[in-house]
Amino acid sequence: MRLLLVEDDAMIGESLQLGLGKSGHAVDWVQDGKRAGLALKNDVYDLMVLDLGLPGKDGLTLLREIRGRGNEVPVLIVTARDAVDDRVAGLNAGADDYLVKPYDLKELQARIHAVTRRRHGRTQPLISLGALSLDTVTRQVTMRGEQVSLSAREFSLLHALMASPGAVRSRRELEEVLYGWGQEVDSNAVEVHIHKLRHKLGARTIENVRGAGYRVADPDEIDT
Repeated sequence: MRLLLVEDDAMIGESLQLGLGKSGHAVDWVQDGKRAGLALKNDVYDLMVLDLGLPGKDGLTLLREIRGRGNEVPVLIVTARDAVDDRVAGLNAGADDYLVKPYDLKELQARIHAVTRRRHGRTQPLISLGALSLDTVTRQVTMRGEQVSLSAREFSLLHALMASPGAVRSRRELEEVLYGWGQEVDSNAVEVHIHKLRHKLGARTIENVRGAGYRVADPDEIDT
């Protein structure tokens, strides 16, 4: 997933960018509300992790502004403000969830997955298409009941394709899922990952839609 992290504390921001990055997420980090608003205009993010106590423009103001513009990016507020009124204000402003500092990285990751599942209309972490299954919590992938070992980026790419079965994702869209700001992207990076996934899961698992991009094959095709 491509995440926007809005956190003014450098130590916390660096730690979260590293920790979430190790889980396969592409994380863009900004330290104030104005830059966050500019970043969101790109419309590439699966979720925003938002602190409230930001310089210049506070997180609650930013949230109200983007919701007022019709931006529906999922938002997880992560803040030291633990009063009930603060939680109510954040949720009423359009946040999908609210987490109080200090917290464990595992809980943050679990809440990120829970919010994105709900946004995709799912209540369970398991996504299954025919013989292929992907668990967003354990990060395990199985084909015909056998576990398949994937790299972090291979998992993220497969997740992006399986999250919207039948939808075609362009190479540009997949690059935006896999890579954050400042990360070097080879011109054939997506193709290389697709090739590796096909080798591990079967040549028919991922289809190339000429001139458009890639999609996960129909379950019947995966089963054969």
